[in-house]
Amino acid sequence: MATIQNLISQGIDLLNAPLLKFGDTTVSLISVVYLVFSLLAVIFVSRLLKDFLKNRLLAKLGIDEGNRESISTIISYSVGTFGCIIVLQAIGFNLTSLAVLAGGLGVGIGFGLQNLTKNFISGLTILIEGTVKASDYVEFEGLSGYVKSISLRSTLIRTFDGGYVIVPNSNMVENPILNWSYNTFKDARRRLKIRIGVSYDTDPVLVTETLLNSAYMESSIMYDPPPRVVFIGFGDYTLEFELWAWISEVDSRITITSSLNYIIEYNLRQQGIKLPIPQRDFALRNAPIPDKSGLASLMVTVAESQPLPELAVPEETVAPPPKPIALRDLLRKITYFQNFTDLQLRQLIEIGHRQRLSAGEILFREDDPGDAFYVVLSGEVEVYVEKINKFLTTLGPGKFLGELALMLGIPRTASVKAVAETILFVVGKSGFEKLLREHPEISEVIIQELSKHQEELTQRQQQLRAMGLVDESEDDNNPVNWVRKRLKNLFSL
Repeated sequence: MATIQNLISQGIDLLNAPLLKFGDTTVSLISVVYLVFSLLAVIFVSRLLKDFLKNRLLAKLGIDEGNRESISTIISYSVGTFGCIIVLQAIGFNLTSLAVLAGGLGVGIGFGLQNLTKNFISGLTILIEGTVKASDYVEFEGLSGYVKSISLRSTLIRTFDGGYVIVPNSNMVENPILNWSYNTFKDARRRLKIRIGVSYDTDPVLVTETLLNSAYMESSIMYDPPPRVVFIGFGDYTLEFELWAWISEVDSRITITSSLNYIIEYNLRQQGIKLPIPQRDFALRNAPIPDKSGLASLMVTVAESQPLPELAVPEETVAPPPKPIALRDLLRKITYFQNFTDLQLRQLIEIGHRQRLSAGEILFREDDPGDAFYVVLSGEVEVYVEKINKFLTTLGPGKFLGELALMLGIPRTASVKAVAETILFVVGKSGFEKLLREHPEISEVIIQELSKHQEELTQRQQQLRAMGLVDESEDDNNPVNWVRKRLKNLFSL
């Protein structure tokens, strides 16, 4: 028994025996063991706190994932640091002596651990500023992916290939970063740019129409703001265009771009628009010119040695598919636009957008405001008067409706619904107003065309008078003058 007690006593003495001394503080083996277990406990509690804040408390408060990650990380590191200070003080460490020791080693740490220190400060900067957060989609230095987590030393990014890239925080701070997810709670729209070069003999208006049609054929493209086509300039052998289209799912932009490219290639081919192949001309300097006899003998030899194969005549020739009807040609069938130049028609095409209706869907009802006119591109719509249950007509591809209601600002006189799945070209009031402001001469062209239907204009004027919708400043017994004043008031000309 005495032997066991002696061993225990010797073991206790060994654990309490001083190993190191920092100023007035003596470090023993038992204090080191206590310190290690205490620090592990602090780290464990810090991680539990971070998970609790991130996945439970902050999630219930409705905070987004990126801010939850930043807030929980900062709080957990702060608690961990405070816990480490408490543990050191509880053991008996004099923090003043540790500060002196840290100051003595400061120069060595500054040189040996400068990268670690820089990443640490960068990590704090990222977490506090919040310009890059967890779940953000970022691009920089040829790398793209989602930010999974941000620690004090590095940032973890998951790429589209399924891999994870560990990026030092200093790289995130010192290099430009494209953050596609920044400020998405205010505006989630992101723009795609697709550049296309066509041959010089191509009609630019037809290119504009084809690219816009292609954009509206892709379901992921947003209608507001509408797609646009920009004429970039004149290349060495091509006319350069760019299609601008807006999407909401930025992480799908690669697949959406691919889908758009397929659609654009198909539509360009259907319209007979060619994508030119670069050509290079080579000139041989001081090349010997053969005499006529040598050239003739060479031609005879080639002709004799390589006879032309017989051409097989196909039994049945397959006719190429008809080209889609150009929207420009459809617009020219509308009386008010038949004298528009190609430039004016291009602007009219660009300010409009496409609208898809399913079978039986109502486009508008009678007495609705006349805020747009429509051209049927495909499908059919039925025009009827709902109040008396009277069918008026059916309009198919190439037909137009609602233009008079838009130009005069009068309510709809009939209802319209789709008979089958239908695609319409729509020009709204804001776009039409923009066109008239940029080209005031167009309003006079429209007035001259409307003046050919004075009887109908008089009926419309009387209708608006009865409804109290004619302003005194624009009322005029001459219907043409009334139209001129009304256009001026409606579209702020």
